[in-house]
Amino acid sequence: MPGPQETFREPAVPLARFARFRTHDLDEAREAVGRIFCPHQLNTIGKAPFQARHHHVPGERVSLNYIEYGAKTQIVPGCLDQFYLVQIPVSGSAAIVNGADRYTSDAGRAAVLNPHRETTMIWEEGCKQLLLQISRRALTAHANANLGLTTDQPIAFEGALDLTSAAGTRLLRLVHLLVADAEQARDPALSPSAPFPAPSAVSANPSPLLTHYMENTVMTGLLEAHRHNYSGQLRRVTSSVIPGHVRRAQAYMLANLDRPLDIDEIAAYAGVSARNLQLGFKRFLSMAPMAYLRDIRLQRAHEDLLQGRREASVTEVAERWGMTHLRRFSQYYKTRYGCTPQETLKNARARDFLG
Repeated sequence: MPGPQETFREPAVPLARFARFRTHDLDEAREAVGRIFCPHQLNTIGKAPFQARHHHVPGERVSLNYIEYGAKTQIVPGCLDQFYLVQIPVSGSAAIVNGADRYTSDAGRAAVLNPHRETTMIWEEGCKQLLLQISRRALTAHANANLGLTTDQPIAFEGALDLTSAAGTRLLRLVHLLVADAEQARDPALSPSAPFPAPSAVSANPSPLLTHYMENTVMTGLLEAHRHNYSGQLRRVTSSVIPGHVRRAQAYMLANLDRPLDIDEIAAYAGVSARNLQLGFKRFLSMAPMAYLRDIRLQRAHEDLLQGRREASVTEVAERWGMTHLRRFSQYYKTRYGCTPQETLKNARARDFLG
C-alpha cells in the first residue's frame, strides 16, 4: 500500500505525449480512430470496461501509433485500401483474419494487414499495440525504386510476422528506436491539441521526427523481415545490390547516432573487417562508411535546427547527434546546405515569429 506521502503513478505507455484521445465512449473512439485510419466497425464483446486511447505521430509515408481498448474488442475495417498496417502487440494478443490468412498476433508475432484484402480482428482484453501505418503507394514505389523489384501485382504479405527471427528482431528494434526518438524529441507541432490529420498514411502535416531516411529504413525492414509474394525476387535482387553486412552497418549507425562511433566498432557489428566494410560502402553506396554516418547526422541536425526552438543552440543540436567538433560540423553543414547552422536556426526562428 502507498505510504502517506506516496502518490499513485500510472504505468508509462508509449508515445503518451502524442495522445489523440482517451475515452470510455465507444462511438467517440470509433470516430476518432477512423479519422486517422479509415471508417470501421468497432464493438466490445467482453465484460471488461472499455478504456480506449490512441497516440499518433504522423509521417509523410509512415505513421507511428499506439492503441489500446481495454475490453475484448471486435474491429472490422474491411479493406484498408490505401495503407498497410503493421500491428505489434506490446501486451496481450489479437486474432487476425486478412483475406484467407487466419492467425494470432502476440509478443513474438506481429500482424501485417494487406490493404487489398478484407480484414476482421478481435483484440483480446488488455491488448495494447504499436502500429505502423504505411502508404500502399509508397511501399510499392519504394520496392521498385530502391530495392530493384518489379511489382506488377499488389505486395501481399503472408501470415504473421515472426519477430524472433533475425530480420524480425531488427525491425522490432527499429520500431522501438522510433518510439524512443519521438518520446525524447521536442516537437511543438505535435502537441495533444494539434488537429487530426487527414485519413490514410500520407499526412498533409508530417512530423519531422519521421525523416525520409527513417521511413525508407522501415519499409526496407518490413520487406526483408516478412514473407510476401515478391520475397524470392527480393532475395535475388538484394544479394546483388546491397549485401547484408552493409545493411547491418547502416542499421547500427542509425541506432547509435547520438554517441561516438568508429569504423572498427561498426565493422565488428556488421561482422566484417573495417577494410571490407569500406569496400562494400564504396561499391554499393559510393561513399565511405564514416561519410555516410556524417550525412545522416547532418540531416538529423538540419531537421532539428529547422524547428527553430527558442531553447536550442547549434552546440546542443550538434552534440545531440554525435558531432562534437563544432567548427568541422559547421563546415560540413555549409557545404551540404549552403548556409551555416546558425543561419538556419536564425531563419527558422524568424519564420515562426512572423508566421
